[in-house]
Amino acid sequence: MTRTVSTLAAAALTLGLALPGAAQHDSATHARHAAVDARGARVMGFDQARTVHHFRLYEDGGAIDVAVRDQVDSADRDAIRQHLPHIAQMFAAGRFDAPMLVHDTEVPGTPELTRLKTAVSYTYVETPGGGRIDIVTAQPEALAAVHRFLVFQIADHRTGDGTAVGRRP
Repeated sequence: MTRTVSTLAAAALTLGLALPGAAQHDSATHARHAAVDARGARVMGFDQARTVHHFRLYEDGGAIDVAVRDQVDSADRDAIRQHLPHIAQMFAAGRFDAPMLVHDTEVPGTPELTRLKTAVSYTYVETPGGGRIDIVTAQPEALAAVHRFLVFQIADHRTGDGTAVGRRP
């Protein structure tokens, strides 16, 4: 059934036709993404369009990497570098208020990450374009929660990052 719906939707788009409800879905999706970006700019303190987020899943946890799109954008780069160390400290304390404010929902994995806060480390690393938070855990339940958290971020920030678990570089 899903394949049939996907095939019909692809054919309709190719022919320039709209399926019933498709425009409403696209409009609602666009509005949700615009709202996430607007809340993100408010909560994070930097322009979401002038920066890029990447979320990586690793065998021992993952990473959140944020950088400016234009290397001369020192204002947004500095804002990233101010925001991410604070976020790493909040996450280490089991506080996930910022992602909940940005996404306007309880982000998957956060209840477990709050409960298992002592089993996870969050380390800020400055990068040329901004910064990164390395997330590391050896605890299986915490690892699963980290991965749920990051997969949600990939989808809601529309990063295009893969969701396969890899090795940390």
